[in-house]
Amino acid sequence: MNEQAKWTDRLSDQDLAFIRRFVLASGSLKAIAQEYGISYPTVRLRLDRLIEKIRIVEDQQVAGEFQRTLRLLYAEGKIDAAALKALLAAHEEDIENNNEKAARPT
Repeated sequence: MNEQAKWTDRLSDQDLAFIRRFVLASGSLKAIAQEYGISYPTVRLRLDRLIEKIRIVEDQQVAGEFQRTLRLLYAEGKIDAAALKALLAAHEEDIENNNEKAARPT
C-alpha cells in the first residue's frame, strides 16, 4: 500500500469530498463557504480539523491504534480535551499494570 493511501483510508467520505471541493476551488475557503452555504469561520474550522486528522494519522510517534483513534475523535470535536487526557492516562495506567503483572515471577 502506498503512503498516500494510508492517510486517505482513515478519512471519511465527507472529509474526502471536502478535500476535493477545496482543490477544485483552488484552495479558496471563501468559495467553499459559498458552495456549502456556511460561514468562512466554519469552513476554516473544518479545514483545521481535517489538517489535524491528517497529522495524527501520519504521526509515527502516536503509540498504537487506541491512541490514534482517541486523537482522531478529539480532532473531529467528538470528545473534549479533558476526556482525551483522562482516557489516555487510563490507557497508559492499564498498560503499565499489565506490564508489571507480566514481569512478576509466577
